[in-house]
Amino acid sequence: MADPQMHQRDPFGTPYSDTAPSLSPPPALNPSMAFRDGGSLDSYRDEPEATSYPPASPGASGLLLPGGAAAPAGYSAYTSGRQPSNYAAGYGGADSPYVPGRPSADQRKKRRLIGLGAVVALILIAVAVVVPVYFTVIKKHNNAATSSTSGSGSGGSGIGHGGTTTSAGVTTGGDGSTVLTVDGSSFTYNNSFDGFWVADPTNPFLDSAKPNSWTPPLNQSWTWGQDKLYGVNLGGWFVLEPFIVPSLFQKYPSAVDEWTLTTLMAADGSLESTLEDHYNTFITEEDFAQIAGAGLNWIRLPIPFWAVNTWANVGQDATGAPVSEPFLASVCWKYIVRALGWARKYGLRVNLDIHTAPGSQNGYNHSGKLGQVNFLNGPMGVANAQRMLDYIRIIIEFVSQEEYQNLIPVVGIINEALLETIGRDQLTSFYLEAYNMVRGITGVGEGQGPYISIHDGFQSPNNAPIATSEDAAQAGGPWPAQACNAWGSSLLASQTAFGVTIAGEFSNGYNDCGLWVRGVNISASYVGDCTIFEDSSTWNASMKAGLKQYALASMDATQQWFFWTWKIGPASNGVVQAPLWSYQLGLEGGWMPTDPRDSAGVCASLNISDPTFTGTYSAWQTGGAGAGTIVASSVEQFGTWPPATISNVAPALLTVMATYTPTSTISTLSYTTPSISSGVTAAVITASPTVSVGNGWKDSSDTSSAVTAVAGCTYIDAWDALTLTQFAQTALCTGS
Repeated sequence: MADPQMHQRDPFGTPYSDTAPSLSPPPALNPSMAFRDGGSLDSYRDEPEATSYPPASPGASGLLLPGGAAAPAGYSAYTSGRQPSNYAAGYGGADSPYVPGRPSADQRKKRRLIGLGAVVALILIAVAVVVPVYFTVIKKHNNAATSSTSGSGSGGSGIGHGGTTTSAGVTTGGDGSTVLTVDGSSFTYNNSFDGFWVADPTNPFLDSAKPNSWTPPLNQSWTWGQDKLYGVNLGGWFVLEPFIVPSLFQKYPSAVDEWTLTTLMAADGSLESTLEDHYNTFITEEDFAQIAGAGLNWIRLPIPFWAVNTWANVGQDATGAPVSEPFLASVCWKYIVRALGWARKYGLRVNLDIHTAPGSQNGYNHSGKLGQVNFLNGPMGVANAQRMLDYIRIIIEFVSQEEYQNLIPVVGIINEALLETIGRDQLTSFYLEAYNMVRGITGVGEGQGPYISIHDGFQSPNNAPIATSEDAAQAGGPWPAQACNAWGSSLLASQTAFGVTIAGEFSNGYNDCGLWVRGVNISASYVGDCTIFEDSSTWNASMKAGLKQYALASMDATQQWFFWTWKIGPASNGVVQAPLWSYQLGLEGGWMPTDPRDSAGVCASLNISDPTFTGTYSAWQTGGAGAGTIVASSVEQFGTWPPATISNVAPALLTVMATYTPTSTISTLSYTTPSISSGVTAAVITASPTVSVGNGWKDSSDTSSAVTAVAGCTYIDAWDALTLTQFAQTALCTGS
């Protein structure tokens, strides 16, 4: 028998347990697995019928991480369960019957169909979540205010309802107070949960605000297993998605992702002005105030790698012309910094999620470019992964500074990498390399940098109605019970066996109706009339009651969660046409709970076992003794970087794969915010910081260079490498 302690201290493995329950979804919910599209599979796992190990679920992280459930004999990273015929020949040509790494035509219709993260299951399927499994912690385990410059201030409320108080430059306010904004306007802060905001422009790192009475202020410890995470994603703000911001895409009918959209905007000269206006107006300070007022206490903030920079030359296309990344480089960073300041002002903790990767990690539109997976896959896979490690490093250096440790307890290092294409071993090797790099910067254990997160999760389809009754006991038809059955026991098992487990994305999207939910100009697969789900003004009380009960059941089942997403923008006709995905609209329309604590006990009321975690995490799971210890067998198996094999690269070509060389100056992020609107004179807004804002780099001993192209070498397009065969049999550029 393996040593339980060794398993428990392995942050890359599932802790050993003789009595751990099965983590599979209930048998009745397992979908059939039928071959389609010439041998590829179209199921929630897209694996061979012979596969017998548990499907990916919030609790089944062992399918990804070493030490967990073993893959069956003959398991392949290819979606068809067998190697494509052109594997031995090289990279696969454009006319091949199957292009490795490119989602099939059916897969490309599905916004987030396959991978470690499965919010697509929320579109197509009854209930599903993306579950970041957080390992190696930062939080200080004390209940007193920390003494850092970023955490000054009292942990108690002391804020009267209805008033705004200013003392020694610090302005605070509770329910009914007036907030002045950077554009010169004002709004009333509504918070019936004893939350209060705190602002001081001379010290923008005050951590004493509270979103509500049950959440500790930022300068006090967050205790996993005791404090409940009720959060919302701010999707579509810095990483554009067609169904979240349809009006931007409707102006350009051929745009299907941010790559094509920004290309078209640059061509007509509107790129910077249009996107700066979007960054400045899509989510505002009042949204953060409303999030706190809704009883929520965390945000998950997706950001793109091009917040740091882009490359002007990522290789040659099929004609030999150089390819430049079209994304608006670096501009959104100042708005991200401002967003972090707003979160701090209202006491909201942040999960900062790096949502995109060079070359695309999943081929979905929210990776930046729809189509191929060129991250850690194919001839440019390692080169793209090298770049991604640099972006992770730059962002970790910034957020691990003392000024941000209380505010950003979690960083998602890559969003929804497509496991079936990249390969489990290869992706795990990347995670271990990233983990070692991050902990080399931050150290290990309490107070040493943020948690890092990875994703996993899926479920099966259903077309049952949800508008069944206004009575809570009957509302929602089968959906609330299915949410509880599908995820309650699995997440509870993961909390018990693995450690801190959180639902990173879920929604009320129990079907895939809604404008462009599956992609631009792609119709829903829902069996029924989708028009009712595209205009919430037509919904009756029964519909709203059903959706609310479904939301409450999902919240209870997942226990700690981020809803996807806070806001869906209107289409060009002025109507929000994907309302199932908007928390804000649900609050306004009455189908989202005004107090997330109302979710407690919903599953039990449906005669389904209570999913509440009542145990205590082991010390190593929350940064105490044993944190950071990785079993030797995992290091031996996954510690080689780059991985010994890469999906869709013939063994004979591995030694001449394209790589970059670490000889370029590393970028550094800085504290910078957008200019304040002209005409604003209030000192509470316009004063400049008088405290240190940090230099953007926590670890002064981290002096390694960034990767760049090898001088004089010709690379193939790093975003379209799987269909470029002219270099398949020749030596490519390799860095040292």
